[in-house]
Amino acid sequence: MMNQLNNDNTISINRRSLLERFISIRNTSKNLCQNLETEDFVVQPCPEVSPPKWHLAHTTWFFEEMILKPFSHNFKPYHNDFKKLFNSYYKSAGHHWLQGNRGQLSRPTVKEIFEYREFVDKKIVDLLQNSEENQEIDFTLEVGLQHEQQHQELLYMDIKFILATNLSFPKFTSTAIPETQEPSSNWKGFKEGVYEVGHHGQDFSFDNEGPKHKTYIHPFSIRESSISNGEYLKFVEEGAYSQPQLWLSQGWDWVNNNTIDTPLYWRKENDQWFEFTLHGLRPLDFDAPVTHISYFEAHAFANWSGARLPTEFELELFLNEHEPAQKDSDILHPTQTNQLIGQNWYWTRSQYCPYPGYKRFKGKLGEYNGKFMCNQFVLRGGCIVTPKNHYRNTYRNFYEPQQRWMFSGIILAKDL
Repeated sequence: MMNQLNNDNTISINRRSLLERFISIRNTSKNLCQNLETEDFVVQPCPEVSPPKWHLAHTTWFFEEMILKPFSHNFKPYHNDFKKLFNSYYKSAGHHWLQGNRGQLSRPTVKEIFEYREFVDKKIVDLLQNSEENQEIDFTLEVGLQHEQQHQELLYMDIKFILATNLSFPKFTSTAIPETQEPSSNWKGFKEGVYEVGHHGQDFSFDNEGPKHKTYIHPFSIRESSISNGEYLKFVEEGAYSQPQLWLSQGWDWVNNNTIDTPLYWRKENDQWFEFTLHGLRPLDFDAPVTHISYFEAHAFANWSGARLPTEFELELFLNEHEPAQKDSDILHPTQTNQLIGQNWYWTRSQYCPYPGYKRFKGKLGEYNGKFMCNQFVLRGGCIVTPKNHYRNTYRNFYEPQQRWMFSGIILAKDL
């Protein structure tokens, strides 16, 4: 990947800025994987976890399919098979390989994937340096950059799951995790009223974040810290996983059918609790935020504690009153319960559905978000591995209620 642009002064300031971000973000994805062994790039421990080499190839396919193919004159794809292998779910782009079977493929090799990235990167830079301003190209490139940053977060999630599958619990990074603070017990109240929510303004947002609209909100309060490991441990030790009255019906089935009794990466050895992190297997930090929690677990904990989960709009109002904490890019695990933006994605009780007046992206990009507005819940807040300058308080992350390999935590609300 080239590290700098040429000195052609005919390129507009906006186009040059896009290209600089393109180079930076593409290099970030590559650098993120530097600590992996070749074997780490290719395994798929479960269907929802993709091999890292697939992420590196899929984000490359996105630029090839969405920009080079329609806008680059006489463009020839790098490899005819890649359209099927690295398309994720875009039905309008043709057939694609099944997500659960991505780990079956030993070819193309990791080396070939990096060569593919180099090929496409050079083609993108050449196209943008030698073409006239085009709003469609520039917007699609921006979506591609945001898409790649989403996959950088996914890479951390999937790498963690892959490493945790090993008996040796290998470290992804040797950076020390800082000490945590005791969680606050304060609550912030909000008056009832009609509030404006959703994204507005000229900066980028995904189609599912808008349009800005009004919603009526009843009086409520939110605790000014996320739930800690120590608080969640009490939930575990009081036998909450065996109390059906705390659980949604599907959640109770999920707990019993999968023998769930702790958060995803917890383990107990010789009467001591440990947690696997990207920094390795560590003694459980009781003051740190509990993470890797499913919606079912978050909902049950809220019932057990006499509270509830916030709606996504309540949480948006709350987060708007908090500044994002400055994060150390070398720290890859939530540490501060009192820093409410950028530690964990927080489950809300809001179903993922369109806003009034929702309009999806045009063309193939129309499949980006809207098609998933069924049987999923919204999360807000960003997490410790969300790329810098990627998160917004209107950002609507979404997952199925049983999923928990993402950095997901709990924040509580109450009616007033």
